[in-house]
Amino acid sequence: MSGTFSKYKPFYRESLKLAIPVVLSNVGHTLVQTSDTIIVGHFAGTSSLAAVALVNSLFMVPLVIGMGISYGLTPLVAQNNGGGNKRECGMLLSNSLLINMLSGVLLFALIYFGTMLLIGHLGQSPAVVAEARPYLLLLSLSLIPLLVFNTFKQFAEGLGFTKQAMMISIWGNVINICLGITFVKGLFGIPAMGIRGVGYSTLIDRCVMAVVMAFYVFRSKNFKAYLKDFSIRNIDRIRGLRIMKIGAPVALQYVFEVSAFGGAAILVGTIGLVQQAAHQVSISLASMTYMAASGISAAAAIKSGNYFGAKKRDKLRLSAIANYHIVLIFMSITALLFTVLRSYLPWIYTSDESVIHIAVQILIIVALFQLFDGAQVVGLGVLRGMGDVNIPTLITFLAYWVVGLPIGYVLGITLHWGINGVWYGLVLGLATASVLLFIRFNIISKTRHYHEVPIVAQD
Repeated sequence: MSGTFSKYKPFYRESLKLAIPVVLSNVGHTLVQTSDTIIVGHFAGTSSLAAVALVNSLFMVPLVIGMGISYGLTPLVAQNNGGGNKRECGMLLSNSLLINMLSGVLLFALIYFGTMLLIGHLGQSPAVVAEARPYLLLLSLSLIPLLVFNTFKQFAEGLGFTKQAMMISIWGNVINICLGITFVKGLFGIPAMGIRGVGYSTLIDRCVMAVVMAFYVFRSKNFKAYLKDFSIRNIDRIRGLRIMKIGAPVALQYVFEVSAFGGAAILVGTIGLVQQAAHQVSISLASMTYMAASGISAAAAIKSGNYFGAKKRDKLRLSAIANYHIVLIFMSITALLFTVLRSYLPWIYTSDESVIHIAVQILIIVALFQLFDGAQVVGLGVLRGMGDVNIPTLITFLAYWVVGLPIGYVLGITLHWGINGVWYGLVLGLATASVLLFIRFNIISKTRHYHEVPIVAQD
């Protein structure tokens, strides 16, 4: 054990140095939804809580499409930085900013003209649908500033600067919580807005975060050498396609996973309103640990991109395995916490005892899939850093839409296992993804030729 620790120790240190701020930043993003859920659950009631569950399940697909496309920037910046090509990083940022702003506008239009009409035809409670519509509209508007924020965040993180986005996310959550309570409950002379209040607080929070993150990148001396060629003149088809070549498959990876969980929420909604509210409580808790694990995944992507760009195969493998160790230890701890504290955690979100009773049962299943969830997200990160995104995309489709959701439907609906059966299907999907992605990493890290690094030559 001591020999293994000594072998991986420097890689643990470098990964944790990058990962911890990203973990806190990612958890901060999740806390926006979590704080909305908590505020609504305590101040607006079970019907509103079910509406939040419905909106989040529908909104998550457009959200991860936008976020996934923005992630196409990070490995390219990391690889070019590892290869010593600073000028290219600024050019990539120019292209990524335009792509992400257009993505935000198009996704808002998709929600406004598509999802807003679809929401009334999913077999959900009419009371839930009536409350969900205004919240979904405000949340979809917030996509545009969120993707602007994420563009600058991914650029900074690709260069190894992860603390600033963490601090901005923390303060953004403070703003979101304060405004959310004020708007929902109706404080300081402001009329009580109910569920619409958390929509307004999220929109304001994300606008502030986008402005502050952009200001930091443009004003910091850390990025001056990289931003010399940041210009609208350097927006071109080749760089745009290079970003999309990674970003689009990453977006699909997230779509396949999140849409499976969203589909699970809709399946649960056909069982009952109380079960849907309990599902929202459980998925909110699971999302916290997932986003923490995705922070470790981001660090893995950055370091594997650096080593891939520098053509250091042995260090890439050691770094990747070190990140697997970190995430498995972390998720083992969270699995234990979910098991031990399962009777207490749901009270954070609601005081409805019928909802809590069901959520307590689901948290045992959530604890079961923690290791699989952590392993699959780190596997995706490592492969993304190496520029390998197409086969992992097929793996995620297979895992969630061929294995996970169909089995969840059979167990939960056909065999009448209820909400537990739906969640068992999700566990099997995550297990399939984690195993296949690790096999994929082992194959390509030993065979891929390192001259394939997609670095653009300097002009």
